[in-house]
Amino acid sequence: MKVRVRPVTQRAEWDAVLSGLPHAHVLQSWDWGDFKGRWGWQPVRWLFEQGDRPVAAAQLLHRRLGRLPLKVTYVPRGPAMNYADLSLVEAVLEALEVDARARHSLWLKIDPDVQLGQGTQGGQPEAGANQVLAALIRRGWRYSPDQIQFKNTVLIDLSLDEDTLLAAMKPKTRYNIRLAERRGVRVRLGGPADLADFYALYQETSQRDGFLIRPFDYYRDVWSQFLAAGRAHLLLAEVDHTLVAGLVLFVFGGTAVYMIGASGAAHRELMPSYLLQWQAIRLARQLGCTRYDMWGAPDRFDESDRMWGVYRFKIGFGGQTVRGLGAYDYAPHAGLYRAYTLAMPKILALMRRLGRRHDAA
Repeated sequence: MKVRVRPVTQRAEWDAVLSGLPHAHVLQSWDWGDFKGRWGWQPVRWLFEQGDRPVAAAQLLHRRLGRLPLKVTYVPRGPAMNYADLSLVEAVLEALEVDARARHSLWLKIDPDVQLGQGTQGGQPEAGANQVLAALIRRGWRYSPDQIQFKNTVLIDLSLDEDTLLAAMKPKTRYNIRLAERRGVRVRLGGPADLADFYALYQETSQRDGFLIRPFDYYRDVWSQFLAAGRAHLLLAEVDHTLVAGLVLFVFGGTAVYMIGASGAAHRELMPSYLLQWQAIRLARQLGCTRYDMWGAPDRFDESDRMWGVYRFKIGFGGQTVRGLGAYDYAPHAGLYRAYTLAMPKILALMRRLGRRHDAA
């Protein structure tokens, strides 16, 4: 298949075309590229056309690796296209590979929203998924040691009515939603003025659960941009006007993504996160979304995985566990890529140790 690659420089055109393509994702939206452009990345948007018809889209984020004379490229949750059309997939991959070689990139990473199966094991993959996997391997792509996004997730079908959605939940989840309502938890929409308080709660969550987060300026930038564009919604759970839990819901192309969640130690016995999540699901339906992505599930589906606790919370809402393709890297210079993948985990581990020592000092 022959396709024509056309750069796009207008937001309205990009988002309109992207939202109509299969596997469109908020991380391929203009706003996401615009935001990342302020944090060291250079966004480039490509449409792939047959005749006058767009058939695929890829937002490429280019970056230099610090002071090193090396460049990397990332296509977050993309490209967007019909992955059942293998000739199209091959044409898009070839164009991306040619660009990576021309730029002398250390690596080019993609992590398209393609399902390899449903449930914790087995399950029917979506059309073309196995052929895509085989094509990547045949063309020299490697399963990436750096999985930036979650490979697996939990999806809720929002085409169902509210009674059916509630009936699909685990009994304990329904009970906790009603408990929170009875005990005075209230959920409201937040705005820019609430971002600092929400971030403080997110900090508390990260310290309790042991994960790293970025500085407030980074989150304020992305949250503010998406709130202003109507592509994000901040929901806050309160008890007696005290903030106890919150989440940010991103919306694009018919999908709502629960990307950031936070909860504090106060009033946890009132189960505010359960009511908060239910109200977010209801809001997503009101916004016309057809699916709710709970953004993340374990790599290993057993209690040894660090995400097991939050996964048990998520599956209580009745969604379907989905196993994804994950991220794959194309490396024009195999030797440099191997050296990088061996050295980078050690560098990151050292940076984390130094960061902990700095925090303790």
